[in-house]
Amino acid sequence: MSIGLGHYLALAGVLFVIGAIGFLTRRNVLVNLMSIELMLNAANVTLVAFNRWHPNDHTGQVFAFFVIAVAAAEAAVGLAIVLSLYRLRKTVLTDRANELKH
Repeated sequence: MSIGLGHYLALAGVLFVIGAIGFLTRRNVLVNLMSIELMLNAANVTLVAFNRWHPNDHTGQVFAFFVIAVAAAEAAVGLAIVLSLYRLRKTVLTDRANELKH
């Protein structure tokens, strides 16, 4: 039995759904950031899987590299916002985040 493109796409779909459910159901900002990272990794699995399907073209790997760069920047900015929220409100729940504008 060989692992084909469908297996990679199924794995990416499962990862994306887990990330989306985690983002939509949790109120903790750190869990939301981890869920976003999981969804970005699902997109990377899809890009690399399609790149493996077309081995002469490296576009999928290049896009995956840029997604990783964006994810690193998102994590840095997100963690800075979480630290600011915790310092001001002593909580990391998203319900209290909209109180920062007052």
